[in-house]
Amino acid sequence: MASLSAQTLLCIALTVVICLIGGVDGSLEGGQREFDYFALSLQWPGTICHGTRHCCSSNACCRGADSPTEFTIHGLWPDYNDGTWPSCCAQVQFDVKEISTLLDALEKYWPSLYCGQSSTCYSGRGLFWAHEWEKHGTCSFPVFRDEYSYFLTTLNVYFRYNVTKILNEAGYIPSNSKRYPLGGIVSAIENSFQATPEVICSKDAVEEIRLCFYKDFKPRNCLASKTSCPKYVSFPAYVSLGRNESETDGSWISEDEAL
Repeated sequence: MASLSAQTLLCIALTVVICLIGGVDGSLEGGQREFDYFALSLQWPGTICHGTRHCCSSNACCRGADSPTEFTIHGLWPDYNDGTWPSCCAQVQFDVKEISTLLDALEKYWPSLYCGQSSTCYSGRGLFWAHEWEKHGTCSFPVFRDEYSYFLTTLNVYFRYNVTKILNEAGYIPSNSKRYPLGGIVSAIENSFQATPEVICSKDAVEEIRLCFYKDFKPRNCLASKTSCPKYVSFPAYVSLGRNESETDGSWISEDEAL
């Protein structure tokens, strides 16, 4: 299956967003209050994959040399300014055929980092992407009116605001021995995007970085909240177990994904 280039995706996505934003009217179907802003949540595979003790075919942590080594997408989430968020806003089930031309890019930049199927609003359990579309994507109306536009634009926002590149250029590289000042990491992102991110940690390891955007995808500050991170944090490096290794030792499992 041929994948679209980042440049092609970006051109298409910008056109889609410009057209769709023109229809914003302040209310959603069924009386649902319209969201205020988007949060792009990015996962650090090195932190999450360190918790992988057994492999399965759906887990990108198990791809050996092809396991992700940069931030991957968790989701694009419509949020409210009061710290709450809408979810499961329309009874529209995920249809993987709608994003068939994006699958190569999604597998690389928006993979699941867990085993097992994800919970969904209407489909029961299914793909990680089904969870993100049904829970969050359906709440992004009127900016997005369909599944394809939601995934396409999320990919392009991810490409445009390349957190991995920004941090690497600032000297924050994966390491299992070094610790970095949290304030320096936040400042590197602020200086590049002119907006303050939110950083989520698991103990002292960075687990997620969230970038926030207005509905036209111009950066804005994320809401101030008590951080889960200490003053010095790490970006753990990860060496995949590899699928072949797991297959030979019989350690394949099917676990529910916590999202």
